[in-house]
Amino acid sequence: MNEAEKPSSEGTPPACLPAHLDKPRLRREHASEYLDVVFGITIAPATLAKYVTIGGGPEFQKVNRTPLYPRHSLDAWAKKKLGPLIASSSQAG
Repeated sequence: MNEAEKPSSEGTPPACLPAHLDKPRLRREHASEYLDVVFGITIAPATLAKYVTIGGGPEFQKVNRTPLYPRHSLDAWAKKKLGPLIASSSQAG
C-alpha cells in the first residue's frame, strides 16, 4: 500500500487518542467510539453485540461475561470493511 492509499488515520500516534481509548482491549461502548474516532466508522454498541451472535464483527475475547475487543482486531476489521481506495464507481469494490 503506497502513501496515497493509506487511510489518513493510519499511523496516528496513540497519544492522539483519548485516555479511555488508549488501552489494549476495549469494552463494547469504547470499541464503538474507537472505530468512529480512528476510522470514521459509526457503529452502535448494539450492532457490535449483534455481530457477536451472528458473526461478521471484529474478533473479541471474553472475561467472564464481558466482551473485550483488542485494538488490533478492531483495526483489522475496520480496514477489511473499508476496502481499497477506488477512483470511480465503475471500479469493482
